[in-house]
Amino acid sequence: MTKRQYSGNEHRVIRGIGLVSCVYVNPETGQFWVIDYRVYDPDGDGKTKLEHVSQMLNNLVINKHLPFKRVLMDSWYATQKIMLLIDDLGKIYYCPLKRNRLVDDTGGVEKYKAIQQLDWNQTEALQGKLIKIKGFPGAKKVKLFRVVVSTDKTEFIATNEKNQDSTDAVQQVCDVRWKIEEFHREIKQLTGIEACQCRQARIQRNHIGCALLVWLKLKHLAYSTGQTIYALKHGLLSQYLIQQLKNPAIAMTLA
Repeated sequence: MTKRQYSGNEHRVIRGIGLVSCVYVNPETGQFWVIDYRVYDPDGDGKTKLEHVSQMLNNLVINKHLPFKRVLMDSWYATQKIMLLIDDLGKIYYCPLKRNRLVDDTGGVEKYKAIQQLDWNQTEALQGKLIKIKGFPGAKKVKLFRVVVSTDKTEFIATNEKNQDSTDAVQQVCDVRWKIEEFHREIKQLTGIEACQCRQARIQRNHIGCALLVWLKLKHLAYSTGQTIYALKHGLLSQYLIQQLKNPAIAMTLA
């Protein structure tokens, strides 16, 4: 099940188990939950990460009928297949495109060029511009925005919400995307999801499933009590230690 893959946390290629997760975020409250996940194991099931994402999206809309409006993702999943699927499902997507992605903003007058080579006038910088992504069918166009994340980082965000006309609003929408990073940090630090030493795939899958259930329970309790998930977890440990010091479950005698 382990594969060599890029780690955003380590910023390098490492060997590990890939987890493709789908997180539902309530933009009004900021609360979020994991609603689906897949273990990336192409040797076991022959499926790519993109196929897992397609299945999860179809499952959410067709089977679970979960009400949601927008789909946010990183550039890895911003492929023609996924973007057109979201469009067909009647949902809105916001996704960053890689700087070398070939696009056309001239209506076919000029050849396709890399996104980083596009020219932006003042109006386009504030309101975005319509572009055609190479490989997309017919006259299918999307709205592209240049979002300055920091002094040394700029993202190019594509969306099928063509009436969107504010780069600032796009940045606010994309900020919600980082909830997935918050989830990854919490589940790694609080559940021991990476600590299973077993070699059998089934046991590893069971361990991952249990870790996700623990995170969901901790998150629910944190929301209910108004605490952070970290305060809740460490509070439980502190209460247990105090109880054990007062009334040890295993009595010890010193000679």
